Amino acid sequence: MAERRSAQRRTQAVRRAVRVTLAASAGFYPLVYGLHQPEMALYALFAPVALGVLSPISGSGRQRAAVILESLPAGLCLVALGTALAVSTAAATAGMLAVGFTLGFAAVAGPRAAGAAPGLQLFYILACFPPYAPETLWQRLAGLTLGAVLLALCERLVLPAPPSLSYRSRLADAADAAASAAAAASDGSAPPDAAAALRAASLGLRPSRLPPAERPAGPWRTDRALAQAGAATRRLLEQLARLTEAPAPLPASTRTPSPAPTPEPSSAGLLRLVASVCATTAASLRSGRPAGEADSLQHAMRDFQDTRVRWAGTRTAADLPELRHQAAVLAIAGSAAIAQTAVTVAVSGRRTPPIGPRELFWYADAPAVRLWLRRLAGNSTPGSVMFQNAARTAIGLGAARLVAGSLDLTHGFWVLLAVLTLGRTTAGETWTAVRSALAGTLVGALAAGVLLYGVGREPDAYAAVLAPAMLAAFSLGPLLGVAWAQGLFTLVVATAFAQLAPASWQLAEARIVAVLAGSAIGLLCGLIAWPAGARREVRRSMAALLRAVAPLVPATVGAVLSERPAAVPAEATWHTLHRLRLAEAAYAQYRSEPDDPARTPTDWHAVLLTAQHVLIGAHQLPRYDRSGTGIPPPADDWARANADRLADATRRAADRCDGRATPPLSGPARVLLPACGPALPVLVDLEQWLDGLAADLRRIAPVSATAHE
Repeated sequence: MAERRSAQRRTQAVRRAVRVTLAASAGFYPLVYGLHQPEMALYALFAPVALGVLSPISGSGRQRAAVILESLPAGLCLVALGTALAVSTAAATAGMLAVGFTLGFAAVAGPRAAGAAPGLQLFYILACFPPYAPETLWQRLAGLTLGAVLLALCERLVLPAPPSLSYRSRLADAADAAASAAAAASDGSAPPDAAAALRAASLGLRPSRLPPAERPAGPWRTDRALAQAGAATRRLLEQLARLTEAPAPLPASTRTPSPAPTPEPSSAGLLRLVASVCATTAASLRSGRPAGEADSLQHAMRDFQDTRVRWAGTRTAADLPELRHQAAVLAIAGSAAIAQTAVTVAVSGRRTPPIGPRELFWYADAPAVRLWLRRLAGNSTPGSVMFQNAARTAIGLGAARLVAGSLDLTHGFWVLLAVLTLGRTTAGETWTAVRSALAGTLVGALAAGVLLYGVGREPDAYAAVLAPAMLAAFSLGPLLGVAWAQGLFTLVVATAFAQLAPASWQLAEARIVAVLAGSAIGLLCGLIAWPAGARREVRRSMAALLRAVAPLVPATVGAVLSERPAAVPAEATWHTLHRLRLAEAAYAQYRSEPDDPARTPTDWHAVLLTAQHVLIGAHQLPRYDRSGTGIPPPADDWARANADRLADATRRAADRCDGRATPPLSGPARVLLPACGPALPVLVDLEQWLDGLAADLRRIAPVSATAHE
């Protein structure tokens, strides 16, 4: 498997290098030697380099071409802005700060916008340096347009990247797997390896396993709905896996030895409906058409719970296995209902009628402007890794522009290019990249200096070297590392600029000085601005998430046990959802950074699963468990005491995640009904939910015990 991935990576790198080299050459050579337009040729050369190499745009050839063409208007505006602000160093620096932060913060729009941002940065960087020549703006815009269009054509026609399996297709396959598992569980015919197959299908929906272009991470309604459907489907698959691992109990009145027991009728009927809903949901994802009425499962769940509550007076302790099985089936149906509703929103678009639970589907009827504002406001805080990355990029590029302009460095834009390409999210990664880049640049500059000194002013020789140098740089650089990339790129820029204007070996010297200055600025910025990257932020965000989750536990139990219909306060759940989004973003960046071998690996994903577990229970349990009037006071006290105990354990886990000194945390014990307590469905449902939370906290305990180290 590893060898196949390595071969695929090599193939992808070579094919991308071929496309970029072809697009850059097709624009550069005719403009230099045919039309004699050096300014236009420069932008026609760097447009494919910026959007094809510097920008990590992922996806198929069609998707990449679409992103390139969609980015073109923004690129034209940035070139025009840079050309106007090149009038002074102060104006160009101020513009660099604004552009750097804006494009860095574009990651809130999703992976595709984030992928194109570095290339767009380069367009402003190229234009904002002297000479101040607004009369050449049309040449710059024409060259940029030509280069971008040529790259889009090459991405589409020349060795195009094959399309990957879409997220909707992956989600549909997972829904089909859930349908088959639910149908098998309804009649007790699940195969022995069913649980492993379900968990494997769940892993296929994890964001870390998805190509960036297929991740539903944007602020739009469809992306939010698909992401919610994916989370609900993963939870559904895990619940079905747990259900198939244990035999389905029979009603106490008919419990007799049997080689192939069949689940009791009410649970079997609800599981069959879950199977039907999952199959319909999968078909809707594949066809792109709404699946019709989405409330049948909700009504069935209410009827199922009403039947359980109606027969509560006849239950005894011997019925606990059956009641626990019913509680598990009800939770499965709840996950299927959320997945079905989210898919309906994703397929049909905006829905005017409010969808319950309102706190989970608030986006279904919200205008697009509100969705964008909520995403922007939620990340406009120093606690957001997206804000941190944008601020770090803007400060580094702004400082580089100020230094290059104040010192009047030759080819000063190379300083900013070094900051842009060598900057990392941690100071350690930046230092590693800088060391390799300096070594590679030194070797590349020596080779370029020898070439420039030996060839002199013979443009034909440089023209012969440029295309092979680009092909080597763009294919070997991604495969062999930063040193090779910087060394070969130094040769590329030397041969390119030697064709645009007379050049000597001092061009290679200017390249070394620029990379040194850019490396120093980037490293200093990395040391000052959030040097630990997401490692420290993931601890803070996870701790804040657990503290937001803790009050929901007793609030949910109180809502369930209330004599009148009650719900968890919406403000508390919205606050938790906000913290969950920040924690998910920090975790995503944390997973993208290299592991520190000196630290104990931590499973922060367990914290995210705990928060999702509590949120779903906070919305579902009060909707279906509505019989608080029949619960004896001792049982009421038992439920509230366990809720308070788990809330306190959640806060202690948060303190440990945040590095605070607290007593050792081994995780709370299991939550089980007292042996002499009443066998009421409401209490059994609370027992199952609280016990699941206790299990989640036990998984977090090893994480929080090492997080402060």
